[in-house]
Amino acid sequence: MAEFRSNNVEEYFKGKTILVTGATGFLAKTSNPHVAIQRLHNEVFGKELFNIQRDKWGEKFSSFLSEKVVAVAGDVSLHNFGIKDQTLIQNMLQDIEIIVHSAATTKWDERYDVAMNMNTMGAYNTLNFAKMCPTIQVFLHVSTAFVCGERKGLIPEEPFQMGQTLKGSSKLDINLEKKLIEQKLSELHAQNANEETITSIMTELGTTRANLHGWQDTYALTKAMGEMIVTNMKGNIPLIITRPSGILGTHSKPFPGWIEGVRTIDFVFVEYFKGEITSFVGDPNITMDLIPADMVANSMIVALMKSRLKRIINIYRPYFTEPEIIFDDKNTEKLRMTIKGVDNVNREFNFDPKSIDWKDYLMNVHFPGLLQYAMQPKM
Repeated sequence: MAEFRSNNVEEYFKGKTILVTGATGFLAKTSNPHVAIQRLHNEVFGKELFNIQRDKWGEKFSSFLSEKVVAVAGDVSLHNFGIKDQTLIQNMLQDIEIIVHSAATTKWDERYDVAMNMNTMGAYNTLNFAKMCPTIQVFLHVSTAFVCGERKGLIPEEPFQMGQTLKGSSKLDINLEKKLIEQKLSELHAQNANEETITSIMTELGTTRANLHGWQDTYALTKAMGEMIVTNMKGNIPLIITRPSGILGTHSKPFPGWIEGVRTIDFVFVEYFKGEITSFVGDPNITMDLIPADMVANSMIVALMKSRLKRIINIYRPYFTEPEIIFDDKNTEKLRMTIKGVDNVNREFNFDPKSIDWKDYLMNVHFPGLLQYAMQPKM
């Protein structure tokens, strides 16, 4: 195993062309390049998250970004992301060396057709695009710890096999699931069902199919199917799968407490802050599995450097209501040990949860960040 040096991270990524899907959180919802550029600057670079870089570069910030980042409007549910410009496609294919596939719908009770297109077929289409890139070095697929389903105890870091379910008595056929979706949509359209009815029925269908195969909701099922696709169809492409659990605001980088929007368990915190709820049913003895956003990002960055990893650790997981689930993170620990004590790398790319003072972080970093960055504009 190659040793880390203090400048390994910068050296590895210097000059690399990286495709990040879902960069704005809504990549698949626009096909207009001008809108994509505007959204990238407003919804990503315009956020407080980039204040440090903005202060560093001053008036040159925009030109610096223009040299480093190109906005590409596309839809991950379509072949070649639905991009019609063949020159752009060829340039992307020739230049891209790393793909970070993070585009997804994270709504737990999403319509089955929407979740299938984004979370499952999105993974399929992005992987196929990667296979056409002659200089591709690594494909990082952002999944979720929630693919564990409702199992209990220690969950090993193992990839899903195609057709695997969490119920031994059933077999999961992705093509069959797609046909069921198509058939149900055809029936609803033939009945001239309105959009509200279609949404309700397709949402219920997703939950039913997920429960049938052992998953708790449509989100977990479609993300699991996405994992099956990239794991079993990757060919010779080095693959990393990261499975973060409940992501909270930043712990330290680029500054403590930054968060965008109210997500996962933060909904409960926000409602408490607003006085909408004064109590919540739960077990005071459970261990809530949460992780700051910057630690997730740091682990992804370090893992991308290790193209020789066959698969990345699953990062600290499971559902907040499942106290009996304990996830195995030995691969994450091994990854962390490779940078332990090496110049400033361990400090600059820290992703060690044991270094977190949870009381201090939640009370003095995360909650203030939640109030300032997620709630303040709406209150």
